[in-house]
Amino acid sequence: MVPLNTFIIMSKQSLYLILTVFLCFKAVAQDTNFKTYTQKIGGSPQVYDMVAIPGGEFSMGSPANEKGRRADEGPQHKVKIEPFWMGKTEVTWDIYDLYAFKNMEKEMGARHPDPDKSVQKTDASTRPSPPYVDMSFGMGRSGYPAINMTQYAAIYFCKWLYEKTGIFYRLPTEAEWEYACRAGSKTPYSFGDESKIDEYAWYRKNSDAAYKKVGTKKPNAWGLHDMHGNVMEWTLDQYIPDYYAKQPKGEAFAPVTELYPTSVRGGSWDDEAADLRSAARVASKPEWKILDPQLPKSEWWMTSASFVGFRVVRPLKTPSQEEINAYYSPKLIEDY
Repeated sequence: MVPLNTFIIMSKQSLYLILTVFLCFKAVAQDTNFKTYTQKIGGSPQVYDMVAIPGGEFSMGSPANEKGRRADEGPQHKVKIEPFWMGKTEVTWDIYDLYAFKNMEKEMGARHPDPDKSVQKTDASTRPSPPYVDMSFGMGRSGYPAINMTQYAAIYFCKWLYEKTGIFYRLPTEAEWEYACRAGSKTPYSFGDESKIDEYAWYRKNSDAAYKKVGTKKPNAWGLHDMHGNVMEWTLDQYIPDYYAKQPKGEAFAPVTELYPTSVRGGSWDDEAADLRSAARVASKPEWKILDPQLPKSEWWMTSASFVGFRVVRPLKTPSQEEINAYYSPKLIEDY
């Protein structure tokens, strides 16, 4: 994996800066026991399964003759990926609410003995401002994917999780996301063609206009659920339509330097089948905050993005403490 020399700037409308983080450069081994594991969330009954994703090389993007292909998916190019772990499912409200609502975390901790004192470790964590409406919009909460958060909020969730566990978690790059989604496949979907989509994905034709509980469809070959459909997922990348054509040789990451657009992957319950393909890319939009009554708009919530969530990754090798601190310290700046 290439070093992520990332400068991402965050404003009161979600433009942010991730300060020079070499996620896999000058790194030390984080765990030599590379296998799938379950991360316990201290002070609660919640757990989060992390799937071991082997390193390798793959062709990122789609071939010119793929049905539903768009111009931003090409040209295909080889990308090498280092081993990492990825969440088996999207992060659910059950876990996200512990981060978003400090009182809930404390109340849960009082009912569940926390020998590692992780609740105390997160007492000063930076958290989202309270939303003015139920951000699940009545579609379900327990067991359902958390939605409507900004990429900035997802990064701070990763910081909170690091503070609780001592383990470095972050969002995946676009390349990591597609590599994990494909799970060694070269077909439009990890499971082949569109004929099997109802077995693996929630999308416009079978979702009844709402997201579903995570993990209720078949997983891909590497054991990841809902990589196709249910909710789209944030990545670390700036969305650049022609990036594949002009990226420097060997690089597979586009640092975010502008508020919009950033890259979201996987398609959702509200999308057509073609939008769920492994190579399909989506650009974030200002309209995803159109219902936010605040001026300026919230850094934390995308009030009209009920189709966007995220899952986290953990690299086999972790950055230095200095680089971790920089990654978890996005600087707010004035925008408008």
